[in-house]
Amino acid sequence: MLVKSPYREAVDALVDQGGETFQSCYQCACCTASCPWGLVRDFAIHKVMHEAQLGVVDFEDEDIWLCVACGACVNQCPRGVNLIDVVKSIRRTVMELGVAKAPSSLQIAVTSIAGVRNPIGTARDKRADWAKDMDVKAFTKGTDLLYFPCCLPCYDPLITGIARSTVAILNKAGIDFGILGASESCCGEAVRKAGNESLFQSLAQENIATFSESGVKKVLVSSPHCYHTFKNEYPEFGSDFEVIHSTQYLLQLIKNHKLEFTKQLPIRVAYHDSCYLGRHNGIYEEPREVLRSIPGLELVEFPDNREDSICCGGGAGRLWMDTEKGQRFSDIKLKQAIDLGVEVLAVACPYCMSMFKDSQLTVDEGETVAVKDIVELVKEAM
Repeated sequence: MLVKSPYREAVDALVDQGGETFQSCYQCACCTASCPWGLVRDFAIHKVMHEAQLGVVDFEDEDIWLCVACGACVNQCPRGVNLIDVVKSIRRTVMELGVAKAPSSLQIAVTSIAGVRNPIGTARDKRADWAKDMDVKAFTKGTDLLYFPCCLPCYDPLITGIARSTVAILNKAGIDFGILGASESCCGEAVRKAGNESLFQSLAQENIATFSESGVKKVLVSSPHCYHTFKNEYPEFGSDFEVIHSTQYLLQLIKNHKLEFTKQLPIRVAYHDSCYLGRHNGIYEEPREVLRSIPGLELVEFPDNREDSICCGGGAGRLWMDTEKGQRFSDIKLKQAIDLGVEVLAVACPYCMSMFKDSQLTVDEGETVAVKDIVELVKEAM
């Protein structure tokens, strides 16, 4: 169905947002060739782009909700077209002008973020419950480091091990750190990619104000999505703090001899490159250096790694949307890990962990490979 008069205002708004981005694309289809959806189904992202150029977008087409913002297409585009921004603009037109409906599961997550500032829907005052039995202080002015875990490690019991392991390491290394707990809000990265720009800006302004009032100068994050958003998107709203990902910080601690290993981990490990740590921010070697520093650990590579890594499938709000069995990128990676004969699939992202843990439930022999964050492996070897 092509766009008719009821969508005219939406199409005009979309074309205005697209500007030079739309004009730059000359339909070479390199984006479609590099898109991970091509591994599991038909999806021509250059077709979506061309429809946007022509002003004939079908806002009710499910294809506009498939993009995971993995950046593979942007990496391959000879004209440097950022298709992620195009998809974001299309979704924003749906979300903010109401010309069609977003997937219901996505709407539920966004509504939860709008209400209690996290996608899980748990009360905001429970955000620090994961740390109740640990030695974690509230961040106050003068504290060296703010630890910002991400929503999943705060609320999802399958993921809280990331936050708890990080705290154990920081305490062992004698780091002066704290958390803000209920004062934190979701960073909003996925909300923005899902098209709800007004909610994203509200979250950004809240977090920036909270950090500023608390005297935050440096933020440690577990999630590459928080890292990307704090580092690359919050500055447009006036943020003024340093951000570092857990793998970068761990490597600093190891090199400065503040973190030493006392145990051997004689295991075979494959590391999955997160899209937002890797392609979006160029952080490839730090996670590998940390893993190689663990005594006894053997690191092996996936067939597609670093810039060519296959996305887990959880980006741009897809974490909260239903994906049919047989179309999950995380299944592909887990099967590769099984074929590599590894005992552990190592990640550096809560989203990736969530997606791979879901795949363990459906992939044959999926339970034979453990899914662990790098911080959990480091803690085990301490």
